[in-house]
Amino acid sequence: MLENINKQLLINFLLLIVIITFFELTDVDIFIQNFFYDFETKSWLLDKNEAITKLIFYDGIKKILIVFALILLSSLIFFRNKEIIKKNKKALFLVLLSIIFVPLMISSLKAITNTPCPCNIEHFNGKYPNIKLLDDYPKDFVQKSKAKCWPAGHASGGFALMSLFFLFKSKTNRQIALTGALLIGWSMGIYKMLIGDHFLSHTIITMILAWMIILSIEKLINIKQKAIK
Repeated sequence: MLENINKQLLINFLLLIVIITFFELTDVDIFIQNFFYDFETKSWLLDKNEAITKLIFYDGIKKILIVFALILLSSLIFFRNKEIIKKNKKALFLVLLSIIFVPLMISSLKAITNTPCPCNIEHFNGKYPNIKLLDDYPKDFVQKSKAKCWPAGHASGGFALMSLFFLFKSKTNRQIALTGALLIGWSMGIYKMLIGDHFLSHTIITMILAWMIILSIEKLINIKQKAIK
């Protein structure tokens, strides 16, 4: 089990490097984001203040994830002696930790990378130069506040649900769980692209990082269990 996790972590780490390099060396992000912006009206395809879409894809889904985490926590505390909880304790604990730590670690990265959102850059009528992850800001640019847009924080909550993969035994159920989590994560990520808050690369990288964090948590849980035995 640990060898398989280590292999997956290595593969995803190499994939992460390839993805970052690709988007750093190309303008694919800008090319795709152009389809979501009206240069005449200087507006995005979706208005971030539009109540219904904001409720569904932002506030609503965030609240659902919080409630789901609270249900998991309550189950592990108050119903820990129930057979179904005892049988799936490890996997439920993994899901709970993933829902907590995936967004937390992604948010921590956002706080230090200082990368602007699409809506921030001059190309889309913002005030920031088009700075990518590994770029330096121009010396004459006065930055009044730190940009916090890389990677995609909002979608990380949805991608954290990829941990549900470990809750099931059958291949079919695992595929359903993983597909469902990806659909939720990408619906959150695409919404943020349509309102100008993220580039495509931000969401792809968040997805890969989320899976790596989940695998790392699973690895630590297995190591601890092995140590106890």
